[in-house]
Amino acid sequence: MLEVQVKHLGDVQFEVKARQHTIYCDQPTENGGYDEGMTPPELLLGSVGACAGHYAVQYMKIKNLPAAGLQIRVTGEKATNPARVSEIGIEVTYPAVLTPKDREGVLAAIHKCLIHNTLLNPPKMHVEFAGVQMPVAA
Repeated sequence: MLEVQVKHLGDVQFEVKARQHTIYCDQPTENGGYDEGMTPPELLLGSVGACAGHYAVQYMKIKNLPAAGLQIRVTGEKATNPARVSEIGIEVTYPAVLTPKDREGVLAAIHKCLIHNTLLNPPKMHVEFAGVQMPVAA
């Protein structure tokens, strides 16, 4: 099972922990934050890009291709009703010339990415309160 713990730090800032790793999530100043971390949608796009890169590099390792210089750019479009990221684009930049077969291989590998496939086949989600709830003093 995968697990991430998120702790409110104040205002619109959060600490996100997984295993022994910590990152911080915030909002830009125009959204009432301090711009000291990525926003949740940026974290989502970062997850897509890192996963795509991981799968591309795995393909390159199998084919004995150098992975140096590989870059992944991920863009997202926002929509409303409901608020969401409505479109995600993944752009791969690689400094060396690849054969058409290897270009297709890298793209096929990216399409096997766990995050990519999760977004294409959304998981069931549920939200609940944990533990005993105490009334808040007025």
